[in-house]
Amino acid sequence: MRFPTPRVTPLRGGPILRWGVLGPGGIAGDFTATLHANTDQRVHAVASRSLERAERFAAAHGVPRSYGDYRQLVADPAIDIVYVSSVNSEHRALAELAIAAGKHVLIEKPIGVDAEDARAIARAARAAGVFAMEAMWSRYLPQTDLLRQLLDAGAFGDVKVVTADFGEDFGDDRSAPVFRPELGGGVLRDIGIYPVWFARFVLGDPASMTVRGSRLETGVDAQVAAILERADGAQAILSATMLAGTPVEATISGTLARAEVRSPFLMPDGFDFVTAQERSTWTDDSGLRLREGLCWQAVAVAQHVADGLTESPVHSLDDSIAIMGILDSLRDALDPTP
Repeated sequence: MRFPTPRVTPLRGGPILRWGVLGPGGIAGDFTATLHANTDQRVHAVASRSLERAERFAAAHGVPRSYGDYRQLVADPAIDIVYVSSVNSEHRALAELAIAAGKHVLIEKPIGVDAEDARAIARAARAAGVFAMEAMWSRYLPQTDLLRQLLDAGAFGDVKVVTADFGEDFGDDRSAPVFRPELGGGVLRDIGIYPVWFARFVLGDPASMTVRGSRLETGVDAQVAAILERADGAQAILSATMLAGTPVEATISGTLARAEVRSPFLMPDGFDFVTAQERSTWTDDSGLRLREGLCWQAVAVAQHVADGLTESPVHSLDDSIAIMGILDSLRDALDPTP
């Protein structure tokens, strides 16, 4: 099979934004590292409640300025856009802080702790006229655009089943944010959002949901299995767990063809496209793997801003609100805390 060409923004040579980072954690480090290594985008400032922590991050990643107060960074006139990468419970407040200062925002997923957070961020950004997006970086990978093109062209026939899983053993340290409800923890917000995003990307909004799962003694959701069913009967079979590692694969199965997205399906790699006649393989030739793929969304955002857009044309604020609503419903369907 001859695959179409991915419609992605080139990693170099396009518009450049001056980035600021709020919350210098692990994901922010990976984001900054791949921006500096693989694009023309640059992080110019970082802020944390701890100046020492911000300074360590700045030294490690070659960031010129560090602040011990988030307000100092959003007031910095040399910053165009803020990447919010704090714990989930702070996403809304920090996004609103940046928006109020007139900055564009890219907010690490999940955009907030629930759909109301997502709606509030959308209201603020739309009122201010600034660009705002949830950092659903998987949507901007070349392989995802190829799948979109194949879906839109009808290459799968009628899609009947979508599967996606994401499981990882998060260990026993109950002080980690993922275990703490007051910090917006839980497996659905942390990694379960990816299977839910993928299902909705393929099938659209579900008409009904069947959910089974469990919570930890802290109250957060720990393991979830769900069937999301579209009105025409097409189903997404999803799972997420923080208790064990799983294959982290995804499939799209239709009446004409099937796609098998390689593990981890949310990161750059590729997929096999299988028909009754042949198995064709597509592999991302950019050389980027794992979290290096975070840079695709950054160059796309820079282009969106240069084009005068205030929302992503492929992952809008309404998409984020809808996904958060699904996560809320799945979480609410679980049994109460043991």
